[in-house]
Amino acid sequence: MAKQATPAVELQVGDRTVRISNPDRVYFPARGETKLDLVQYYLSVGDGIVNALRERPCMLHRFPEGVAGEKVHQKRLPHGAPPWMETVRVFFPRYKRTADELCVTELAHVAWAVQMSTVEFHPWNSRRADVEKPDEWRIDLDPMPDCPFDRVQRVAGVVHEVLDELGAVGWPKTSGGSGIHIYVRIAPEHGFDDVRRAALAFAREVERRAPHDVTTTWWRHDRDPAAVFVDYNQNARDHTIAAAYSVRGNPEGTVSTPIRWNEIDDVQPGDFTIATVPERFARLGDLHAGIDDVVFDITPLLEWADRDEREGAETPPAPDAAE
Repeated sequence: MAKQATPAVELQVGDRTVRISNPDRVYFPARGETKLDLVQYYLSVGDGIVNALRERPCMLHRFPEGVAGEKVHQKRLPHGAPPWMETVRVFFPRYKRTADELCVTELAHVAWAVQMSTVEFHPWNSRRADVEKPDEWRIDLDPMPDCPFDRVQRVAGVVHEVLDELGAVGWPKTSGGSGIHIYVRIAPEHGFDDVRRAALAFAREVERRAPHDVTTTWWRHDRDPAAVFVDYNQNARDHTIAAAYSVRGNPEGTVSTPIRWNEIDDVQPGDFTIATVPERFARLGDLHAGIDDVVFDITPLLEWADRDEREGAETPPAPDAAE
């Protein structure tokens, strides 16, 4: 006899009612957390996840059968959306097509996306007022396969040092995997190509200061397998990474979690999960809450890029934006 489905539950999220079907479906097999647990997690960090996603085109990583099943990369808002869901239209030059992507402005948008089996939220680094002008510079410390995590932590310290010298405020977070991300708010005055050039110039400066720990080599097969790749490509058009407070699609339910600079030396990749982050958020609040208050002008980085190019450095071709 087939197991009878658990009845749907209705949750009040702000002024909206969000219906959650199959609430007891196990999404994270290592810990047994369910779809309803995932929704409750996002509600518990509501201010933080909305702040991270607000007004940005957002790609969804959906897992209809939980994270042990197939992952669906969803750019377009799923069918069946209620009329209060919001979108922003983005253009994909390679395919000469557009897509209406989720554009979060309230927590109910997040809850409905989770109802539609979304686990991960991957926002653009621009907002819908002008999707072609990023307002977020992303520093992705991506460890190669043989790179120990203490090397990532050490490189994060070098990043902090260079940012301080530039007068830029960096907002670190764990990736939810084995890396660390640092975000810097920038004025939306430059296109993606310039922001990527600036990010590459910064990465090269970090590499100069930590040549045995860092690589900026374009081709993956040419990189030192024990190095940290400072991934400037995360600033290319239509490239996204998991938002602050986004759960990751792994069995443990780890979370990409904002941290303080003074926590980096002690943090471990698996410290933050949907089971542990709610208490931390209740205690500390959103550690990225002030990110919009400090805006950096990337002109010095573009001057570094000009200098590097005069000295013979080449800017690698931008990776193709995929639809």
